[in-house]
Amino acid sequence: MKAILSKVVGGPETLVLEEVPDPVPGPKQVLLAVKACGVNFPDTLIIEDRYQFRPPRPFSPGGEVAGVVEAVGPEVKSVKVGDRVIGSTGHGGMAEKVVVDEFRCIPMAENMPFDEASAFILTYGTSHHALKDRGQLKPGETLLVLGAAGGVGLAAVELGKAMGARVIGAVSSQEKADLVKARGADDVVIYPQGPFDRDGRRQLAELFKKACGEKGADVIYDAVGGDYAEAALRAIAWEGRFLVVGFPAGIPSLPLNLTLLKGCQVVGVFWGAWVARNPQGFAASVAELMDFYRRGLVKPYVSARFPLERAGEAIAHLAARKALGKVVVVME
Repeated sequence: MKAILSKVVGGPETLVLEEVPDPVPGPKQVLLAVKACGVNFPDTLIIEDRYQFRPPRPFSPGGEVAGVVEAVGPEVKSVKVGDRVIGSTGHGGMAEKVVVDEFRCIPMAENMPFDEASAFILTYGTSHHALKDRGQLKPGETLLVLGAAGGVGLAAVELGKAMGARVIGAVSSQEKADLVKARGADDVVIYPQGPFDRDGRRQLAELFKKACGEKGADVIYDAVGGDYAEAALRAIAWEGRFLVVGFPAGIPSLPLNLTLLKGCQVVGVFWGAWVARNPQGFAASVAELMDFYRRGLVKPYVSARFPLERAGEAIAHLAARKALGKVVVVME
């Protein structure tokens, strides 16, 4: 089979397309013929050895796939050959075939195409876990989403609305603002591109405060980091929850006196570790997300598709923060 491989530490330009042996499923594993692989921010980090875990090289990036079951291990009970499933892999997805643990295989909704399926679980799973389990978002509360036009950001916007919140999407351009508004945000704020000096950070904070209103944001979903994090924290409501999701703009340093003055929480969101530790919670989350999808409350927005041989370009496109919604690598 063909696979995109990371053989040395480096950026997307270091990835190579090679022929490798087909993987063989273990007793409780499933072999998928991959049809599409979602591209996510961890893919930009894992090939540079900057992610939370470092698989041994050579490896393929790609943490979520959609495909057809080609073979199953002897102890597999829940799926069979020919089933259409979503697979959470962590890595290995940018290949024509991949082995996935049985418990990480999710039956696709009947009306779900492969590209949308490959763009679903990681982003919506992350945002659902963030908002429901970590942020305790309640109907009527105000949710501020930083990076709202990205994959997890758009998911957070849609899920926030599905959960009854007032949603404010924060983005860096009018094009992104139009998309976020079209996907259900009640309001949008367009922030300038950093880095910022002291006055710039103050102005950014005022921008967020104005958007959130006098009370402030009950929940802040930060998938951006950098200078944006502190500015957003200054717009949080009393006893608000600040969700730490990702750092494409850099790892921020938050002044902890703000958490005291606001009586707020800063809450980490590590969906992958939560899934591994709480498979029952993961199953319940997936069931609710699939129900949302079938009811039309959420729908992945795939803005760009790349063939397997151009997977490195897909990762570079995402790393440059050019993507709206999701980027997908397709096999056909």
